Amino acid sequence: MSLSDQDAIRIEHDLLGDCAVPRTALHGAHTQRALSNVALSGRPLHPEIIRAFGAVKRACARTNMNLGHLSREVAEAIIMACDELEDGGLGEHIVVDALQGGAGTSANMNVNEVLANRAEEMLGGTRGQYQLVDPLAHVNLHQSTNDVFPTAVRIAALRLLARLEPAIAALQSAFQTHEASFAQVVRLGRTQLQDAVPMTFGAACGAWAEALSRDRWRVFKCSERLRVVNLGGTAIGTGIAAPRSYILSVVDRLREDTGLPLARAENLMDATQNVDAFVEVSGILKAHASNLLKLSSDLRLLASGPGGGIGEVVLPPVQAGSSIMPGKVNPVVCETVAQAAMQATANDLAITLSAQHGQLELNAFMPLIADALLHGIELLTNACDLFRTRCVEGLHPDTETCARHVSTSTATLTALVPEIGYAAASEMARHMREHGTDVFGAAKATGLIDEDRLARLLSPERLVALGYRG
Repeated sequence: MSLSDQDAIRIEHDLLGDCAVPRTALHGAHTQRALSNVALSGRPLHPEIIRAFGAVKRACARTNMNLGHLSREVAEAIIMACDELEDGGLGEHIVVDALQGGAGTSANMNVNEVLANRAEEMLGGTRGQYQLVDPLAHVNLHQSTNDVFPTAVRIAALRLLARLEPAIAALQSAFQTHEASFAQVVRLGRTQLQDAVPMTFGAACGAWAEALSRDRWRVFKCSERLRVVNLGGTAIGTGIAAPRSYILSVVDRLREDTGLPLARAENLMDATQNVDAFVEVSGILKAHASNLLKLSSDLRLLASGPGGGIGEVVLPPVQAGSSIMPGKVNPVVCETVAQAAMQATANDLAITLSAQHGQLELNAFMPLIADALLHGIELLTNACDLFRTRCVEGLHPDTETCARHVSTSTATLTALVPEIGYAAASEMARHMREHGTDVFGAAKATGLIDEDRLARLLSPERLVALGYRG
C-alpha cells in the first residue's frame, strides 16, 4: 500500500478484525463490509426510512439520558446528529444496499456509525476513533436491529400513507366534478365489451369516484395496523439487556417526538416475529392499485381510436405518440398509471412471500418488506397525482360520438321495453338492422312509439334512475 493510499483510509476494528474505511467516511467497519458483501440492488434505503431512523434513535437517546444511562453531553450530541439525519442532512452517508441479510442489521449499523461519528465530531473528536461516542455502547444502547428497524419502517410507512390518502381524495374529487359536469351526456354502457344499455357519462364518473372513496377510507384506516411498534423488545421481544424503565417509556418518547399515534405492542415477542400487519396494509395498497389499473384502462379504452375505435372520451394530449405516424397521440398517462399499479401489485407479492418465510422469533426479510412497501406507497401517491393533473382533470366526453353510439345501438331499445313491450322493441331492432337506421328512424318508420315518448325514455334522468315508476 502506497503512502497516498494509507492517507486515504483509516483502520477500524470489529468482530472480524481490521477493516479499511475511507478516512473521510462517516460510516464505519460494519458498513464497509456490507458494501463489499451485499451490494445487490444498487439502490440505497428509501429516504423516508432513513429519516425515520433519526426519529427512533433520537427517542432512544433522550430516554436513556432521562433515565441516567447516557450522559447529557453525549446524549445531546447524538440527538443533534439524529435531528440532522431526520432532516435529510446525513442521508447521503446511509449507503448500504436496500436489500440485505441480517433483518436490517447493516442498515442499523450504518445509522449507528454515522450518528456516532457525527456526534464524535460535535464533541471535538475524530471520525473513526469512537473515543467519545461509540456506535454500539451509546447510539445503539438498549436497542437491537430487531426492534429498531421494524419501528422505523412503520414510522416511514405512516408518513408516506399520510400523503397517499389526500392524493386519492383529490383524484376522487376530480371524478366527482365530472360527475356533475357531464350528468346530461348520454353514452352507451358496455358489458363484456359489447353494447349494453345507455347511461350517462356523469354516472360513469360517479362510479369511478365511489371506488376511490373506498380506497381513501381503507388507506386512512391503515394507521391502525401500523401504529403498534415493538421498540423496547430488543432481540426477540423479551426486552433482554434493556432496563424495564426504558422499555416502558421509550415508545411514549417516540410518540411525543413524531406526533404519530404510536403504541407499544402488548406482546413484544409477537410484534417482533410476526409481520402480518404489513401484509394487510399491502393488500389494501393492492386494492387501490387494482382500482387505478381498472380506471386508467377504462379511460384508455373509451378514448381508443379515435377514428377507428370507441372514441367517446377525449384525453388531454400531452405528447406526440409516434416517431413515424403523424398526428398520433397515445394515452401515455393512463399507461404510466397502469404500470405503477402493476408494480404495486408485484410489491404486494414480495411482501407476502417475505412474511410467509419468517422463521421462529424473527423475520429476516424485513429489508425487502420495507423496500417494497415504502416504494409502493410512494409510487401510488405519484400515480394518483399524475393521473389527476395530467389526465383526469382535463378529459371530456365527445358528445357527438356518444350520441351516435347510443342512437345506433339496438341495446338502447331496452329502455323502451317497459312501455312498448319486448316484441315491439324487437321489431324496431329488426328494422334498424335491415335498413341501417338509428333508433329514431326506426321509431318513425314503424310508428311503434312517438317522438316525445322516445325522448322521455332516453332522457339522462330516466336512464340513470333506479328503475321506473308506473
